[in-house]
Amino acid sequence: MPIEHLSRSQMLKGERNIWQRRYWEHTIRDDDDFARHADYIHYNPVKHGHAPNVGAWPFSSFARMVREGVYAGDWVRTAEDDGVDFGE
Repeated sequence: MPIEHLSRSQMLKGERNIWQRRYWEHTIRDDDDFARHADYIHYNPVKHGHAPNVGAWPFSSFARMVREGVYAGDWVRTAEDDGVDFGE
């Protein structure tokens, strides 16, 4: 198991490297709001360089949502699509 590296500040506050400090709650308002947030979640690994496209991220719900008909099978955004306005 990898060793978790914590800063002095994190240790003093009892924080871990799981959640970002500026987390906030958001209630999904409607279908359009859900779609923007789902797009943001699925695109995030690409945005941060962890995967070449949304379909390549092994921990994603994207494949399941394609099977359920939420996404079209060709909705595979790549790093070139960066700058698209998602639910941030």
